[in-house]
Amino acid sequence: MHDLVVRGGTLVDGSGSPAKTGDVAIDGGTIASVGERAGPARREIDADGLLVTPGWVDIHTHFDGQATWDPYLTPSSWHGVTTVVMGNCGVGFVPAKPDEHDWLIGLMEGVEDIPGTALSEGIEWAWESFPEYLDALERLDRVVDVGTQIAHGAVRAYVMGERGAKNEPAEPEDIAAMADIVREALEAGALGFSTSRTIVHRAIDGEPVPGTFAAEDELMGIGRVMGEIGKGVFELAPAGTAGEDLAAPDREIDWMCRLAASTGRPVSFALVQHDNDPKQYRRMLDLCEAAVPDGANVVPQVSGRPTSMLMGWQCTVHPFLENPSYREIAELPFEARLERLRDPAVKARMISEEVQFSEPIVAFIASSFHKLFPLGDPPDYEPTPDQSIAAIAAREGRDPKEVAYELLMRRDGRELLYFPLFNYSDGNLESTREMLLHPRAALGLSDGGAHCGVICDASTPTYMLTHWVRDRARGERLPLEWVVKRQTRDTAELYGLGDRGLLAPGRKADLNLIDLEKLALRPPEIAFDLPAGARRLIQRADGYEATLVSGEPTWQGGEPTGAFPGRVLRGAR
Repeated sequence: MHDLVVRGGTLVDGSGSPAKTGDVAIDGGTIASVGERAGPARREIDADGLLVTPGWVDIHTHFDGQATWDPYLTPSSWHGVTTVVMGNCGVGFVPAKPDEHDWLIGLMEGVEDIPGTALSEGIEWAWESFPEYLDALERLDRVVDVGTQIAHGAVRAYVMGERGAKNEPAEPEDIAAMADIVREALEAGALGFSTSRTIVHRAIDGEPVPGTFAAEDELMGIGRVMGEIGKGVFELAPAGTAGEDLAAPDREIDWMCRLAASTGRPVSFALVQHDNDPKQYRRMLDLCEAAVPDGANVVPQVSGRPTSMLMGWQCTVHPFLENPSYREIAELPFEARLERLRDPAVKARMISEEVQFSEPIVAFIASSFHKLFPLGDPPDYEPTPDQSIAAIAAREGRDPKEVAYELLMRRDGRELLYFPLFNYSDGNLESTREMLLHPRAALGLSDGGAHCGVICDASTPTYMLTHWVRDRARGERLPLEWVVKRQTRDTAELYGLGDRGLLAPGRKADLNLIDLEKLALRPPEIAFDLPAGARRLIQRADGYEATLVSGEPTWQGGEPTGAFPGRVLRGAR
């Protein structure tokens, strides 16, 4: 008798093969059979009319702090994610000397917009080394499996102290010491090593992430260890990520390809379309493809939708953030601030006054009303240009600032506006579709757990089905079986997690049961549910009838079951 049988569902198994109707039998947390009529079981779930897929494997998150206090790792687990990989972009909390805790928090707060108050309140520092960090993670029950990478920023500061934090050049002995720490981490179970080379990533004090300007001998010295022991993915946010250096991509791809070829390890980097050079992503994809015959496995990580900033009076950014009139009231409690914002005189002054912006990027975000849209309910992540704030204002003969202001005041001042920062230079998602379909690409960049006041893309796994499979009206859709494979088997295999991502006998029984007709994204909203009451953007979904991890239902009907079968991943399998 089986432990559990999921009976009569539409099986989309993660291989890319056509869907079929059948059963999934589970014994001891492992899939026993798929497809044929399964025998009796101690428990059964009726999946008639539901999709049955592997659980989503999200390879780009920043739950490094949240994983130490939150057993649910929301919002990702609300969206069918059963495995997360964190420690991306060169930031993390290990290794950590006792006197570096506040500095590491400031680094994460600056780069990933995770409130420092929440990290300070939530993290109980029970580690210094990477093996000790994994031990600490194992002490908490959880509903998802968690894998992590060791981050360059923490390693560099640990070895080099102030020199490392200030991005001074590494000496040979520094590189050797960093390589030893990375070796220890990989042997203990790290899934990879990560670094950041974009000047956009800065600590709360404004300093670039340690490692941003690392010379090639440092990068190769660390990568060489990965090749020697045959473990890990080398992950990075490359120079020029935000288009700040148009010559950077060719230089970056060059050393990445040489590193991948010489070590035999995958190198994965964030790839986006940016307005400064909207076709540059094609050149980068071509360079990655051209290096394959040389033995270089360089994998661009691409997102399933625009990297989008959400703007609201409670968010990190909005068009009036640096207005003198807003700064006068910015520190007021929200309700008191709203009271002032409702004053017609405040509104008139805010719309008409001149602003001296602190940085060009801030000026761009605050004044690009052609890229600012009402988000809507249900959220529309592929709006047409005539839906922009600029277009609305032109039709109505009004100042776009006035239109934006009035929209922000809706829903008692809690309305959110949508600003697609990357992957929307053409006013549609054709560039995203092209990147997704490229054979070298992997689906990633959800940033689950990060950018708490400005980005909420942890819902991307759900969006892949609602938009790309079912609802897209402004271009071609994507096949269901392909989309499921892209965020299960493909992402699992990149990180060496060969025990999951596929509905097949012997594989780990991580499953989603989905009512595709009812599957829907709710609008994002601000919640104050982090430690110390800190703020974050969250987004829920409808249509996930059940999520199973190791054969145990963790969510059913949108509610937690009380089961905590998630585990800490210690290395590839």
